[in-house]
Amino acid sequence: MAPARMRAVQYDGYGEGAAGLKDVQVPVPSAKKNELLLKLEAASINPVDWKMQKGMLRPLLPRRLPYIPVTDVAGVVVDVGSGVDGFQAGDEVVAMLNPFSGGGFAEYAVASVKLTVKRPPGVSAAEGAGLPIAAGTALQSLRSIGAKLDGTGKPLNVLVTAASGGVGLYAVQLAKLAGLHVTATCGARNMELVRSLGADEVLDYKTAEGASMRSPSGRKYDGVVHCTVGVGWSTFEPLLSATGKLVDITASLSAFLRAALHWVTFARKRLVPLLLWPNKADLEFLVGLVKDGKLKTVVDSRFPLSEASKAWEKSIDGHATGKIIVEMEG
Repeated sequence: MAPARMRAVQYDGYGEGAAGLKDVQVPVPSAKKNELLLKLEAASINPVDWKMQKGMLRPLLPRRLPYIPVTDVAGVVVDVGSGVDGFQAGDEVVAMLNPFSGGGFAEYAVASVKLTVKRPPGVSAAEGAGLPIAAGTALQSLRSIGAKLDGTGKPLNVLVTAASGGVGLYAVQLAKLAGLHVTATCGARNMELVRSLGADEVLDYKTAEGASMRSPSGRKYDGVVHCTVGVGWSTFEPLLSATGKLVDITASLSAFLRAALHWVTFARKRLVPLLLWPNKADLEFLVGLVKDGKLKTVVDSRFPLSEASKAWEKSIDGHATGKIIVEMEG
């Protein structure tokens, strides 16, 4: 049984960063139809979380204030709502919470069965919590390039920018599982890590060679998983193969306009803005890869819920290697 009230961290206004996060006591939510009540063990921060707090997704998100941020979580089922099949109290799970209601920075949260999967033994809460947005985005980016993780795809050449970030580290690993040739950019301190996860060529983005993003082997890229900002289409266009795609996971309005132009003009080289389509099948697939030892969640740092503001600040700083995890004590 869950208690009546719980600890949580929320914000009630825009633009205050870590200083705007407040420790509060709030009622424990209840599971409605097709929902599960979870006792949370871990949550992972994604850039979209603090971008919402900055007001960058207004008026869409957050829907209302105050708001308990973060959607990517792992925990244990403590109660099931009506209409739920396949889950029971005690099940360890990974879930992506509804971004409209959030709830990850708390001791308990409600998740839809449509975006909750069981977490097998051997997959830790931190490993699972890192997956939904970051690994899901990496997987869907690679699929949009034409990569297939069942071994039936072509041996494409791919570039992953910001390869030591949350999405990038998953993208490198998934690209190698798909049999692709991977060139990656990252900071000098992370080059060996990125190489150890499968990258064939690793460039220090602060060098002239790295800034050019040209493959040292002279290969044109069939696809780019672009995980950073400040570098536009004109830089990538000459690096792409005849039908290459630039998949932009942080697309601006201008990127969407260029993508529309490419689509209506039947351009062979294309910019493809990626908006994650969260779904249960992808999450189950990713959790299975972690269970089988084929995919690794690289944890940058761990913070208790009482220090969530420090985790928030570190994510905003933008230099984390992998995932920043907040763990619920007790």
